[in-house]
Amino acid sequence: MPSNSHYDVAIIGAGLSALAAGVRLAHFGKKVCLFERHNVVGGLNSFYSVDGRKYDVGLHAMTNFVGREVRGTALGKLLRQLRIERDALDLCPQLGSAVRFPGRELRWDNGGALLEAEVAREFPAQIDGYRRFLAELRAFDDTVTVPPGYTAREMLRRHLTDPVLEDMLLCPLFYYGSATPRDMDALQFVIMFKAVYLEGFARPFEGIRVVLRLLTDRLRESGGERRMKCGVRRLRAAGGRVTALELDNGETVTADWVLSSAGAEETRLLCEDDPATAAAATPVDRERLGFVETIQVLARPPADFGWHETIVFFNDSDRFEFANPAGPVDLRSGVICLPNNFAFGGRTMAEGCVRVTSLASHAAWAAMPEPQYRAEKQRWFGEMATSARRFLAPVAPGAAEAATLATDMFTPLTVERYTGHRGGAIYGAPRKVRDGRTPWANLVLIGTDQGFLGITGAMLSGITMANQHVLQAR
Repeated sequence: MPSNSHYDVAIIGAGLSALAAGVRLAHFGKKVCLFERHNVVGGLNSFYSVDGRKYDVGLHAMTNFVGREVRGTALGKLLRQLRIERDALDLCPQLGSAVRFPGRELRWDNGGALLEAEVAREFPAQIDGYRRFLAELRAFDDTVTVPPGYTAREMLRRHLTDPVLEDMLLCPLFYYGSATPRDMDALQFVIMFKAVYLEGFARPFEGIRVVLRLLTDRLRESGGERRMKCGVRRLRAAGGRVTALELDNGETVTADWVLSSAGAEETRLLCEDDPATAAAATPVDRERLGFVETIQVLARPPADFGWHETIVFFNDSDRFEFANPAGPVDLRSGVICLPNNFAFGGRTMAEGCVRVTSLASHAAWAAMPEPQYRAEKQRWFGEMATSARRFLAPVAPGAAEAATLATDMFTPLTVERYTGHRGGAIYGAPRKVRDGRTPWANLVLIGTDQGFLGITGAMLSGITMANQHVLQAR
């Protein structure tokens, strides 16, 4: 039977931005409900179980990590707005990360000092320019919502003349927060540079489940609701406003406000008379970036193989190409995440883990029949492992394979299936809607297509849009 439930705020999805928005609104007495199509929360940053073993997806590390004595940071704002104690996150800082290009390496840890010293060592002729760049970056007002009329590369080129240094600085930022091929807008660049290099990486000992548990507990304690396995199949609209939400189970609910973490294009399609037909007729934006990731579970920690870094970003070409490849996977660059290599305070993970991420083509994977798709996953798993090992300390042939307990892999099709993001685009559409506004007055975007990326950014997106549009509404 149709439902007549009415909410102050209905939220599409139960990812980090949606959960954070729900918590924030419930704190102020709003009747709020999250509608999630799948049976677990987290969206792009969740977990799943296979044969009793839990796998994190999305989370490599939380950015924006600073010491508890540092005030006025994104992490501090996030914790205050959600009323979460810092210790509850159990954040453990990285041991140290690196970006490696042919014959070049830059290392960094949390704080920025090591990276500056590394630039001086590896690129001595560029260090004065790098320091001038840092001065401009620190003076940049990153609270604005409209990006300036220049890009990350243009900003760097005002101070640096070595294209390799430019690419090395951009490689980690692109992989961890650019929805745009080959470049990113200056505002996102400044936010990411501070988050990754001047602040840093950390990880809860238990991974993403800690963050999700805190958010779902706060939502429940504050009176917010969430309905799992209950997605939104259509938004009815009239007079420039969303008037009702049709759910997958046939129910209809209404709300004064609707916040959508589905993505800008995905949300627009929900407002069509027949969303499924409209989506099928709408080509996927070719600039949407896809990724594949492999997960290798080991009986021994990575340090036993001489792999001590927390995260390694790599590129094997003269220039770094960040764009959708023609084939299924681009092996020229990628990310190696070693989740064991954080400062866990004497604690140790029960198993070792190596995760490798590379750029991938959604179109190439989508064109494969199912038997070929499964075979290609197996083939590319091995190819990606071989590619990544070039940038880690060498080990005896077959040593890591002999210690392997389990493996898994996701492709852009996996991302599309479980998140609804068209094209399997983890970072959404290249063009962001930073004020969250849509053509419908009471429908607001949150999450990746609003423009705040990463774990911390996703939560701040939900909080910021809830504050600006709902809590400050007259």
